[in-house]
Amino acid sequence: MTLARAIDVDVSTYLHRHETKGLLRFITCGSVDDGKSTLIGRLLHDSRALFADQLSTLESDSRRHGTQNGEIDYALLLDGLSAEREQGITIDVAYRFFSTDKRKFIVADCPGHEQYTRNMATGASTADVAVVLVDARKGLLTQTRRHSYIVSLLGIRHVLLAVNKMDLVDYDQAVFDEIADGYRALAAQLGIEHVQAVPLSALKGDNLLQRSPATPWYDGPSVLEYLDTVDAARPRADIGFRLPVQWVNRPDRTDKSRDFRGFAGTVAAGAVRPGDEVVVLPSGRRSTVTRIVTADGDLAVASEGQAITLTLADELDISRGDVIADAKQPPQVADQFAAHLLWMGEQALLPGRPYWLKLGTRTVGASVTEIKHKTDVNTQEPLAAKHLELNEVGYCNLYLDQPLPFEAYADNRTLGGFILIDRQTNATVAAGTLDFALRRAGNIHWQHVDVDQAARARSKGQRPRCVWFTGLSGAGKSAIANLVDKHLHALGYHTFILDGDNVRHGLNKDLGFTDEDRVENIRRVAEVARLMTEAGLIVLVSFISPFLAERRMARELFAADEFVEVHVDTPLAVAEQRDVKGLYAKARAGQLRNFTGIDSPYEVPESAELTLDTVNASAEALAQRVIDYLLE
Repeated sequence: MTLARAIDVDVSTYLHRHETKGLLRFITCGSVDDGKSTLIGRLLHDSRALFADQLSTLESDSRRHGTQNGEIDYALLLDGLSAEREQGITIDVAYRFFSTDKRKFIVADCPGHEQYTRNMATGASTADVAVVLVDARKGLLTQTRRHSYIVSLLGIRHVLLAVNKMDLVDYDQAVFDEIADGYRALAAQLGIEHVQAVPLSALKGDNLLQRSPATPWYDGPSVLEYLDTVDAARPRADIGFRLPVQWVNRPDRTDKSRDFRGFAGTVAAGAVRPGDEVVVLPSGRRSTVTRIVTADGDLAVASEGQAITLTLADELDISRGDVIADAKQPPQVADQFAAHLLWMGEQALLPGRPYWLKLGTRTVGASVTEIKHKTDVNTQEPLAAKHLELNEVGYCNLYLDQPLPFEAYADNRTLGGFILIDRQTNATVAAGTLDFALRRAGNIHWQHVDVDQAARARSKGQRPRCVWFTGLSGAGKSAIANLVDKHLHALGYHTFILDGDNVRHGLNKDLGFTDEDRVENIRRVAEVARLMTEAGLIVLVSFISPFLAERRMARELFAADEFVEVHVDTPLAVAEQRDVKGLYAKARAGQLRNFTGIDSPYEVPESAELTLDTVNASAEALAQRVIDYLLE
């Protein structure tokens, strides 16, 4: 064999070995200034994972910032934001890639500050191992406990406890043992099964790549030895084949002779072969796999983690978000769940408020119906709660507007982990893990009735409508609604008024005026209004209903032409002048809390069908405008 040929073979062998090496994802977390960025930076530097230009930039940045008295500041490799470098802290999650002869790694450096807990959860959501750093001088801190709780919540079962800055406690074994024993007790409480504690000096490199003579009493692996050898593979639950459909592949739709219809996605669990019987959920239709198509040709078998396209023997109605599963072991399908929720939104989570839920490849409408409790992430104690604030964790009941196939998060991350999305901003406001389906979810079905809405409307000779009057207290909503009701009744129409004050004497007498209770107040009234339109009535709803989200939720209960939003537009100063009940005066004096317009916001409608200016027109004239709109 020629030298050139030998080199080609060696290079090919090396590249093949590199391509087939296993991949380990891990995070670093802990309290502020425990040395997370320094640990990863030194790990990258000492394992020769830096290019020459990166090393040159690191050296010049270290001289410019001067944080290590002329020595290299390895943390600067990770603290990429200018704000991070100025404050000496990590804010965002920084991802880095490196490899050794045994493995490839993706590492996420997570922030330590409490207000960036949501960023830490983002990094942990895809990790197999957590490297939890503890400052040897400080021991276990509140943030250590908080991050460890989230690590356990997101299903990470392997933790490397890096007791850092041992050089600052003279490599004292007693200090290390006390911290390691305390953390193992915490891990056992949280259900973290595997903990390896390592005494470390990330700055000096002790026990980073290899064992250090500074700790002759320690006989365990170094950080890199642990990462190279840890078996962090999740025990696979025997749940059968699962493929969330990402895309319906129809490349030859214009050529009937080459008609192709495939269903593309990444296998979330199990394995599949041509000839296997599968079921499509939530529809429940069945078929048989005919081909497993990939860019490199057809496969005889595909397993978890592979991106494939399946073709089936039958023409089934399958779309993005459906799940193709083993017909003998199908997943559950439900629309109500118990779930753990980490709240990431700046505004609090309010039960009853509508959100989008994304699970796997499907997005559906969802709301939290009940917060069973929130968890003190520092002590893991359950606490009573009516809402969740930023970075709080709660155990909740979820309701979806359509059923979804799912798995418990403990069995499968892909079909058990979800996010909640704000409907107005499209921002991700929560990450959650499904625990189990609520027992009643599969037992509730729509009961058929022979006399439907159309029949009831015909008998009354009218179109059912929900006319929703919204505006500040004192704007004139009830007065206008009452005039509309009186005129329509005189014309022979069948109407009913749902007034905010009246409803609170009965249906909603258990509710106060907190944001949470306001959301539930509107949810109940909207459902009652929907039932009244089903009965063929024109229902007039007069509620302050201050929040856009709840008015949108109410609108979505009705057909497109059934809901009429009427903004009774009155300036706050004018509403206060009309304050016949004296409510504004009490609110100004601090005697009424959460009063709309004073210490609770009113969100002006964005696209109301009618806007009534009560300053420049009488109530009678404005009522006539509403009547004219309805009769048109």
